[in-house]
Parts: sequence; structure tokens; C-alpha cells
Amino acid sequence: MYNLKEVIQKENRLSPGHRMCAGCGAPPIVRGVLRALEPNDNAVIACATGCLEVSTCIYPYTSWKNCSFLHTAFECTAAALSGAETAYNSLKKKGKITKNTKFIAFGGDGGTLDIGLQSLSGALERRHDITYVCYDNGAYMNTGTQRSSSTPHFADTTTSPVGNKLPGKTYARKDLTEIVAKHNIPYVAQTALIGNLKDLYEKAQKAIYTEGPTYISAFSPCPRGWGYPTEELASLEKLAVETCFWPLYEITNGVYKITYKPANKKPIEEFLKLQKRFKHMLEPGNEWMIKKLQNEIDEKWEFLLEMESMTNK
Repeated sequence: MYNLKEVIQKENRLSPGHRMCAGCGAPPIVRGVLRALEPNDNAVIACATGCLEVSTCIYPYTSWKNCSFLHTAFECTAAALSGAETAYNSLKKKGKITKNTKFIAFGGDGGTLDIGLQSLSGALERRHDITYVCYDNGAYMNTGTQRSSSTPHFADTTTSPVGNKLPGKTYARKDLTEIVAKHNIPYVAQTALIGNLKDLYEKAQKAIYTEGPTYISAFSPCPRGWGYPTEELASLEKLAVETCFWPLYEITNGVYKITYKPANKKPIEEFLKLQKRFKHMLEPGNEWMIKKLQNEIDEKWEFLLEMESMTNK
């Protein structure tokens, strides 16, 4: 058991001296995950090229504290961390290292669901003792808001623009949480931070201290790419969970558990109306888009309820 007040007082291993945008979801996610580390444990952090990396490591400065930091290209974050973990195990076996070290990767959806998918899949299949955290903001935000495979259905991006020919992205987002679960690894989770610090902390702690490969997909709003006021970060995160756009659940050795069930599931319009990327969906004549997206969300929620029931027998 733990005391949440004591957890909050733990040292931030990501200092406030970074240059991430105001209202970005990624920095609080990183802090929440790293707080799950035991104070005396070392950590090797691998970070894919992207918003988080370029904003926290501007030579000669770094915002990362009390950890070893490894910047990688988009496509090889999990592979690089796997190599570091293998080298550590060899040195520890030879008695040259005694300190306990954990291996954690952070990558956006572009570097995780798309460009880095094969190295992530390989690291999971080889059963490296690493934790991979995807801060999912639903597009390539660092390079101009191009769509990724995590971009939601109908979202307006620079490469899936709304106009006379396109209604935004024309198909549903990739569900990497479920794809990763099919690798039969010991722990997979989906979480959000604001209003759910307990959820994030508990899942991060399980992931980091479970032997073998583990994966967390964390909801990470982007004010520039999504078009919401920075002060609405908390409201947006809460609505994503309350509408089940971003359900909170975990899969432990194949057993599903929904960690939060809204008492009154809100309609998806409540989530959409705070964001410019979805404003066209709220215009007269586009009700079919809302209905289509709502059906996709409802189907996923029913799937999770069914899987929870089936795997807990």
C-alpha cells in the first residue's frame, strides 16, 4: 500500500525547466510514471525523437534528473533500450553492477504506433524487462500535426484536411493497446493523468516492477494540434474518460480489468466540442460523423465489458 500524499511529494525526475507547451499532457504523464520508481532505484530512460525529446534536451541543458537518458531515432527506441537492458544484465551477472536499475521508454504515437512499431514488437517478443510508455496525442505534433495511425476518425490534420473532398481522417484509429496485448506480455494498460493520478501511478508501478516487457498507453492532449485553450487540459482529459473515448483498463496476464466505469457515460459531443480539430463534425449535416464515431466508441466499450467478464471467470 502507499500514501498518495507521500507519492506527490516524491522528487520530480523531470524538472520544470523543460520547454514543452503550456497545456500539454506529456510532462505530467512523465512525472506521474517516474514517481512510481522507488527513490533508490536507478532508471535508464530511452526517448524517441519528438516533442518530449526536443523540448527536454536542448544542448547543453537537460530536464531529466537522477536517471540515464538515451535519445533515439523514431524507429529504434525499444531496440536501443533492449540493448541497454541486455548490457546491464550481463554486467550485473559479472558482479560489476549492483544497483537496481529499471528501463523505461517514452515515445509519441508516431514513434510508437507507426515508425517504431517493429522494434517495439521485437522487444516484446524477446521478453526484455522494459516498460514502454506511449504518450498518445493522436498525430505527428512535433513536425506540423500530420495524421498518424492514432489520429481519431474524422479529425482534421494537415495531411487529412477537412474540405470538399475529405471529412478529415477517413477511418478509425489503430488500437495499439490491443495489438500489444496479443504479444502475450504480462502487463498492458491504458491510462490518463488529470483527475486520475491514482490510476496512472498504480499502473506505472505495476508496469515498472512486473518482470518482463510491459506497456502503457497514456492519453496526452496537445493544445496546438487539437485546438483547445491550455486551461482546458483537465476538462478535456476528464471528458475523454467520461465519454469512454479513452477507457481506462489493464490486462494482467491476459485478464482484463476496467479500472474506471463512468456512472453516467457522456455522449461523445461533449468531448468533441472543446477541440477545433472536430468543429466540422458539429456543423449541420454532419451528424452522421458523430453517429459513426459514437458507434465505434460504444463497440469498444462493449468489447471491454465482455472481455472483463470472460477473462475473470
